Amino acid sequence: MTQFDQLGLSQPVLQALDLKGYSTPTPIQEQAIPPVLEGRDLLGIAQTGTGKTAAFMLPAIDRLRASDNNIPFKSCRMLVLAPTRELAMQIAASAKDYGALAGLKVQAIVGGTSVNKDRNKLHRGTDILIATPGRLLDLIDQKAFNLSAVEVLVLDEADQMLDLGFIHALRRINQLVPKERQTLFFSATMPKAIKELVSNYCRNPVQVSVTPESTTAERIDQYLFMVQKDEKQALLDLILAGRHDIPGDLERVLIFTRTKHGADRVVKKLRQRGIDSNAIHGNKSQPQRQRALDEFRRGKTQILIATDVAARGIDIPGVSHVINYELPNVPEQYVHRIGRTARAGKDGVAIAFCGEDERAYLKDIRKVTGAELDRLDLPENFRAVVEGVGPTKPEVRGATRVSKKKVRPKPAGRPTGDGSGKPKKPGGKHHARKGKPGGRPGGNRTRRDKGGAGGGGGGGRPRAANA
Repeated sequence: MTQFDQLGLSQPVLQALDLKGYSTPTPIQEQAIPPVLEGRDLLGIAQTGTGKTAAFMLPAIDRLRASDNNIPFKSCRMLVLAPTRELAMQIAASAKDYGALAGLKVQAIVGGTSVNKDRNKLHRGTDILIATPGRLLDLIDQKAFNLSAVEVLVLDEADQMLDLGFIHALRRINQLVPKERQTLFFSATMPKAIKELVSNYCRNPVQVSVTPESTTAERIDQYLFMVQKDEKQALLDLILAGRHDIPGDLERVLIFTRTKHGADRVVKKLRQRGIDSNAIHGNKSQPQRQRALDEFRRGKTQILIATDVAARGIDIPGVSHVINYELPNVPEQYVHRIGRTARAGKDGVAIAFCGEDERAYLKDIRKVTGAELDRLDLPENFRAVVEGVGPTKPEVRGATRVSKKKVRPKPAGRPTGDGSGKPKKPGGKHHARKGKPGGRPGGNRTRRDKGGAGGGGGGGRPRAANA
């Protein structure tokens, strides 16, 4: 079995890994580290939870040490772009750990925090900067920062950045960084738009892949309930109360909704029933989001409701169950959502609620993932429970595990809400788009620097938002 000390990493980096108790690289790390150390551009196809951060950060730290350039004024030597605030902060924490003994300065800038503080901390420059695209361009527009000294550029979760509407920001950043640089590009999926982006960013990249595109984790048991939209809350209450036949103890449950208002509504309903929970989404301030994540991580709160802003940014071991209260309107997002469980070698359970208006989403998910989401019957007395009559402890019949047969994923198109590929125009200042019966429901339009990325996109791609 390959060890880190066989990959050509320097002694300071190996010592930092030893302090964290790491000795054996993951598959993506084993494949990516040698070519990155050689200075090659890299295209990595891997889902979250595979060790991508170390795969690019460890060899990049060694290359920065080897070049021995000074910290540039109002610039950085390595730039890492991430789609969400949570993921950016997570990468920054890892970078500080890995670079602790290498003497490299690490900074992070994200939306939802003080711009003036960001200006001050970047005034003298930094070795490594982790940033969300919106906040980075804000500082560049204010002449508080520039990208003239970038030696290594990393795009992490590139497909998520496109989903959140950052395509124009990425194109602009590509024009601002030096042409002579090393580019490390990571994405869980490879739709046509990502391939075009790779061709603009990378030069003859080495391609590494640890899982087939858009396949779901083998250690996740997936279940499906067909349930009416207005009955989802009752079903969720029963599951969280333990009145179900779903395997596994509900130790830590992550619930996904498409919209910010939907997440708040679920929290309100659960609290009315005496079930403690928090929500994390783009309308929450950064301190509120961080506090909710910390309480979830420590187990103080066992239930967290999130929009897709959290799908790529939550790396919390011990998430036993992921519940898709509402199915995502982008099928690849389903993969990222359920990937929050079954981490660090553990098993996990994913449950999907599908209403009549979400059948098209379910069809796309099945096509893209190749998974047969077999259906669970609702409890025999579920209707009586919904109507407030009958026993409160239903019996689930016919629980069926998801088939894990190997199905080659088919190429995934870009699902849109209305077939146009463009967001619908809101009807008024505070208008929130809603799906029409039989169509694909939309979500909330995100706004730059007003709460980050994470409203849950509507039909088509949302406009750029600051994460």
